[in-house]
Amino acid sequence: MKIHTTNYTDTFIEVAEDCPVTTGIIPQKKGNKQTLASLQFDLIFENPYQFTSDDILFKVYAIRNEIPENEWAEKRIGYFSKGQACLRTSPLPKKYGWGVHSNEDGLIAIYGMETADYGKFQKDPSLKKLKAMRSKRA
Repeated sequence: MKIHTTNYTDTFIEVAEDCPVTTGIIPQKKGNKQTLASLQFDLIFENPYQFTSDDILFKVYAIRNEIPENEWAEKRIGYFSKGQACLRTSPLPKKYGWGVHSNEDGLIAIYGMETADYGKFQKDPSLKKLKAMRSKRA
C-alpha cells in the first residue's frame, strides 16, 4: 500500500492572495466546539517545530472523529493511503493570516503575516515559497 505525505521541507506557505485579514487572527471555537482552524492553530502555535504537516492533519482528523489514541498508528496508515490536501488548503493561511514554515526536518510553525519573521521567510532565498490556495476562483 502506497503511503502519501503532505510534508514539505525548507518551504514557506504564504497567506492566500484573497486572505480577508491583514494580521494573524486566532481562530475561535464555535460555542465550546473546536473548529478545524482552532484545532490546527492550537496544535501548531503551542508546539512550534514539534510536528510535521502529516502529524497535524492526522491529529486533527483523529480528534474530530473521536478515534481512541491507541488506534492512531493503524488509522494513520489508512488515512495516508489516500492523498490528503496539504496545509496550503488550511484555513490558517487562507482565512486567518498565518504563514506556515516547514524547516529542514519538515517540522512546522506558524507566523502572523504582520510579523518580522513572516517577512524574513518571504525574503529567504533558501526557502521554497508557495501561496495558500485561494478561497474563491479568480
